[in-house]
This record gives sequence, structure tokens and C-alpha cells, in this order.
Amino acid sequence: MIRVQREKFDLGAEVARMTEGNHGIGGVCAFVGLVRDVAGDQPVAAMTLEHYPAMTEKALAAIEAEARGRWPLEDSLIIHRYGRLEPGDAIVLVAVASAHRQAAFEACQFLIDWLKTKAPFWKREDTGDETRWVEARASDDHATRRWRRGKAAE
Repeated sequence: MIRVQREKFDLGAEVARMTEGNHGIGGVCAFVGLVRDVAGDQPVAAMTLEHYPAMTEKALAAIEAEARGRWPLEDSLIIHRYGRLEPGDAIVLVAVASAHRQAAFEACQFLIDWLKTKAPFWKREDTGDETRWVEARASDDHATRRWRRGKAAE
């Protein structure tokens, strides 16, 4: 399931919904990304995320489908927030459920790595004195290299 929203989410409630009634699930792995109060050596007062809804949802669905094709998942959930967020606010939730923990761990890590590089969000940081667009990071591209295989992952 994919959700792109302004509203906060509740990790416990989301995992409970994901697992309710499915006793084939042996493990759930979740990642929550938070806004930090610093970027490099610059303080961050807020971050604003922008996106084009149809484009974003299509890209997230493709990323989720890739994970489902690689691992035996019982369920998956991606919630990505947009709008103005302050330090400590949750930006993203990736949760995956599988019969086995290894698949859950790997799929969760794959999803967040690919979201960082393939999801069409534009991030603007507000330092209090200025605003600046966040550039892509080489470290994020490096993290996705291990997951690449053929055209499906590109």
C-alpha cells in the first residue's frame, strides 16, 4: 500500500493494521525517517517536501512492486509525507511483513534505499536565514548499487 500525505502517521497503528488477522506473518520490519535539525554544518529549522501526486504515486508503486517481486512479502506499506516538516517530524514510513525475518529486513532496506534515489520528491531546507534545495547525495546512489540487477531495478 502506498500513501502520500501531509498528516502525521502512527507507527503502532499502521503495523497493527498491516498484521491484523494474518497469522502467516513471522516478522515485520519498519523504518521511520525523521527530519534532523542539521544538514552538514548548517542548522535546519524546517524542511518542505514538494511532489507531483500522479508522478509520485506511480514511482512509489513501481518501487513497491519491485520489492514484492524480489521477496516473499505478506504485505508492505510506504507512507511518505509532504509539506512543511520540522526537526523531529516523521517524513517516511516503510514497513514490510513476511513469513521470515530475512526477507522483511532486506525488503525494508531495499525500499528505503530506492525511495531515497528514485522517489520524485523535491526537498527544500530552511535554515532560518535562507532556503536551499537539497541536492542528491552520492552516498544514497552508492547504497542503491547493491540492489541493481537488470532493467527492472533501473
